[in-house]
Amino acid sequence: MSELVTYSIERSIAVLRMDDGKANALSTEMIAALDAGLSRAEAEASAVVLTGRPGKFNAGFDLRVMMSGPEHATALLQRGAALLMRLYGCPIPVVHACTGHALAGGALILLTGDQRVGVDGAFRLGLNEVALGMPVPILAMELARDRLTTAELGRATLQGTVYDPKGAVAAGYLDELVDEASLLSRALEHAARLGGLSRTAFQATKARLRGRTIEHITSTLDADMQSLMPKG
Repeated sequence: MSELVTYSIERSIAVLRMDDGKANALSTEMIAALDAGLSRAEAEASAVVLTGRPGKFNAGFDLRVMMSGPEHATALLQRGAALLMRLYGCPIPVVHACTGHALAGGALILLTGDQRVGVDGAFRLGLNEVALGMPVPILAMELARDRLTTAELGRATLQGTVYDPKGAVAAGYLDELVDEASLLSRALEHAARLGGLSRTAFQATKARLRGRTIEHITSTLDADMQSLMPKG
């Protein structure tokens, strides 16, 4: 495993911890490390817990790459989209232990989880694309439509609202809040419960629940990426 993502097994549950020493941006290397961790988890674990560094869960796509030109930005977004779809359709349960800030792509990671536990504090969570002058991609819109509450969907996407942790629970980014000391143990508790379900039944039900969204996102991805890139 890369130094960006550490991998451990606790009671048959794989724990993937993102830590780039900064904001945990989704760089090409971070995406590759997470992808490798998921491959290992699917082969040897009953469930997976994804977490971050203290105060920083994930800051979204690496802005250095996103600003380095349309070709590089498109490639990074495509890799990130593949990872998000893999998380969303993962055959084993995925529990997110949100350690802090989760913006843009980081908020999308939260939307892929089967159970999402967070910590309270002065943290910002949400899809802030419109507030930054960018359209919300189809991928983000469809994940938001699937997972966020109907009452908050417009505020969360069209208005670019960023939430504190309590607001993130109300909106649907998180399922519950615990104190920081209890975060990992609570996530492991959920992972153990979900990992104890029939893997065959869980996987088939997840495909029925999310397959249509994954298919739609995948089939529209290339055209949507092209529409989002600045025209030369």
